[in-house]
Amino acid sequence: MGVRGPIPKRTEERRRRNKEEGPEPVKAAPGPPADLPDLPEPDEAWHPIARDWYLSLRESGQAQFYEPSDWAVARYAAELMSRGLSSDRPPNGQYVSALDSVMARLLTTEGDRRRARIELERKPAASAVPASVTAIADYQSRIGG
Repeated sequence: MGVRGPIPKRTEERRRRNKEEGPEPVKAAPGPPADLPDLPEPDEAWHPIARDWYLSLRESGQAQFYEPSDWAVARYAAELMSRGLSSDRPPNGQYVSALDSVMARLLTTEGDRRRARIELERKPAASAVPASVTAIADYQSRIGG
């Protein structure tokens, strides 16, 4: 459970008969925005995991909602993450909680985006046939049915 209750379901997973309170969720295309501003490159001294996280934000659909100040916060979070991962001491709970809070403000997880009523459109699966159906079809073809 999050700060404001459980993570809401995606719009297509909900079954409601009455009108839901609040605005409709904002739908956005997955993947990087077309007009991504010139962003600073990650610091070479950063830990590889922090660098990968920062670069992944550029490829994420929520990046279309980011302003320059959000990118500054992302650099700050990557720096915090890098320092924690490069430290000889194990991270304490307060550090992990603070870093998680900064990352949540950037809407980096699906749960954070759903709470903010932002849904990234998913790419349709190539072949969405359940395994049980495939197994039954294979069985029928083997027995000549």
